Amino acid sequence: MQNVDSPSGMTQTQSMDNKELWVLALAEIEGGISKANFTTWFKDAYISKQEDGVVYLSLPNQFVKEWVSSKYHALLLKTLRSFVGDVRSLEYVVSRRKHDQVEDTHTLPPTPGALPLQDLYINKEDNLNPRYVFDSFVVGSFNELAYAAAQQVIKNLGTSYNPLFVYGRTGYGKTHLIQGVGNVVKKNYPNKKVFYITSEKFSQELVNALQSNKVNAFKEKYRKYDVFIMDDVQFLSHKEKMQEELFHLFNTLYDSNRQIVFSSDQHPNYIPNLEERLKSRFNAGMIVDIGAPDKESRVAILKAKSGLLGFSFNDEVLDHLAATIDGNVRELEGALNTLVCQCQLKQRELSLGEVKTLLKNNLRPRRIIPVKDVVRVIADFYNIDEESVYKKTRKKEVVKPRQLIMYILREDFSLPYPAIGQKIGNRDHTTVIHSYEKIKRELGTDTELEQEINQIRALL
Repeated sequence: MQNVDSPSGMTQTQSMDNKELWVLALAEIEGGISKANFTTWFKDAYISKQEDGVVYLSLPNQFVKEWVSSKYHALLLKTLRSFVGDVRSLEYVVSRRKHDQVEDTHTLPPTPGALPLQDLYINKEDNLNPRYVFDSFVVGSFNELAYAAAQQVIKNLGTSYNPLFVYGRTGYGKTHLIQGVGNVVKKNYPNKKVFYITSEKFSQELVNALQSNKVNAFKEKYRKYDVFIMDDVQFLSHKEKMQEELFHLFNTLYDSNRQIVFSSDQHPNYIPNLEERLKSRFNAGMIVDIGAPDKESRVAILKAKSGLLGFSFNDEVLDHLAATIDGNVRELEGALNTLVCQCQLKQRELSLGEVKTLLKNNLRPRRIIPVKDVVRVIADFYNIDEESVYKKTRKKEVVKPRQLIMYILREDFSLPYPAIGQKIGNRDHTTVIHSYEKIKRELGTDTELEQEINQIRALL
């Protein structure tokens, strides 16, 4: 039996029962999040069972399940593994306690606006999320060209726009659009084999295949699909072997008129260290961008999302929400979820004044700060000379702060890449793109870096 040192210094074993494990996990989680969040999201949660390395966490309703699984999954999994070493994964179920017994929600009325549980499961055969359908996709001036291209692809698989390449900043609806294509094809053409995957997952599968000498099986798997959809192509940057494999897969599918769909956070021509032959293949089809939604579109998105959640807000509230948040769709959804949660807690509709207070306390305000002040704050934070940021030095102690400055200017202030490069020592925009992507990748695994950025944002 494996022993694992817990954060508290105790040694825990794999035989820990559900109640004991959850008590320890809660104690650890409580110290890392606000009291309000801890009470709101975890007061009715409990571990219902452990089976074959999978921990099943029970939550009281569908809304809480979706919120906890999307916002706290990494924290929960890390915490559970610190006490029980053989935890492979964490699954979420909707159920509630009744006299210390579990009452499964199969016998309960569904949460308003919630999809049946079986409809929320991602199909392992095609990786498609059934929630990403065009019925819930709001079309506006910011995405109408991408939407029209997607409809043409569905009508003329493999012939009209092949490949279809959709690009735009994070949170603008690219994944919803491309998976929407897959779900419609799956429904309208049941004999067509559809498959969706992220570039990171594709890369990991190839690495595993290489390590286990199963590359031929890997190739055969991906060459059987009629519609191949790959998300976040930008993460193939600097990965030569992955790009080579994708190039050969592309040729095989394209030559037999099978449909290929890609997404990225930028135009393929600007993805750093992407092979020219791949850029050429991407440019052979239709490249469309999704921009930021205008206010009218943001209101429409909020109405659609609130309807799916089973809530109705008056136009005054939605208009204020759309005017306050001019960022991406995910930010809109996050703010809307906050309002829905408060409505559930108070069991009534919120007034406009309450909504304004809630948004003021929970959203990062829009800021207008000179670039030189951002440089000054970050240089001071890392205790380096402000002027060194602008110089052509590759000293390690300067490179990281400079990359963070570029990331913050792009992510928080939406400055164009060329403008950032020009202001930070007249650097080429590809250098800025590389810095932005590097920090973005590291944030997925480096909790210390995430904490540093949060501290910097507070200083700004």
